[in-house]
Order: sequence, then structure tokens, then C-alpha cells
Amino acid sequence: MASVSRDADAPLPNRRPLGSLALAILVCELVGASGNLLSGSGVTSWYPSLTKPAFTPPSWVFAPVWTALFALLGVAAWLVWRVGLDDRRVRVALGLFAAQYVVQVAWSGVFFGLRDPFGGLVIIAVLWVGIVATLAAFARIDRRAALLLVPYLAWVSFAAVLNYELWRLN
Repeated sequence: MASVSRDADAPLPNRRPLGSLALAILVCELVGASGNLLSGSGVTSWYPSLTKPAFTPPSWVFAPVWTALFALLGVAAWLVWRVGLDDRRVRVALGLFAAQYVVQVAWSGVFFGLRDPFGGLVIIAVLWVGIVATLAAFARIDRRAALLLVPYLAWVSFAAVLNYELWRLN
């Protein structure tokens, strides 16, 4: 792993660690929250009308969980970014990270926006594979970054089971 340096040739996260960390977290929060734009009224009008399995968390749980997970994702991406974009492994890992994030946002649009639990199930399966690939790529660069993705993988795994049950019951 690259040492922390503040010289002009060092990657931005090492020259401005707190600012770049805050930026990484902010970007992850904003991109993650953008899924709400694709959800339309599905969250407030359609989702409450669905038959839900007994293990469905109360609605108020989702926002704080996603907010915390997006913050962890920001820290994880920052840990990888600080190694430097001149490292091919970093570019690949961050590319996978961005790709899985696009899929994560797409899930909101398909599940809530299109009100399509089966389509959501297909998307969340792709997302799960993307998270596993990202976790593996991050692990080759910084094990801490990979570990920060574990709660996200666990939550998406739970969400996949919930998505499946919502499709099955409705």
C-alpha cells in the first residue's frame, strides 16, 4: 500500500486526506440517494400495498441503513483511490465499484419505479455478483476496503431474499 504523502506528485487522497475522504463519502451518498429519483411514487404508494413476509423491516429502517452503507462505501473507495490511479489494479477496482453502483441505482428504478419485483430480482442478482467482484478487487489493494464492503454485501443479500419473497407473494 502506498505511504501517506502530501507532496504534489502524490495522489489527491494523500495530499488532501480529509477533504478527499469527505468528497468520496459525499459522492457515494449522492449517487446512492439518486436511486430515489428513479423510484417515483413506488416507495410511498405501491410498496406499502404489497403483501410482505414477516421478516420485512419497518420502513423507517431503510434510510439510516442505506445512509450508513453509502458512507462505508465512500471510505472503502477512498482507501483504494489513495493508492493512486496510475495503478491498473486501482483503475479496475474503481471501475467495478462504479459499475456495481450503477446497478444498485438501477435496482431502485426497476423495483420501485417500474414496480417490477421480478425485474428487481434479476437486477439484484447482477448487483450481488458485482459487489463480490468489487470486494475481491478491493481486497487485492487494501483489505480494509474489502472489509468495509462486507456489511453492504450482507444487506444486499438480505434485500435479495426480501425481493424474492415480495415477488413470490405478489
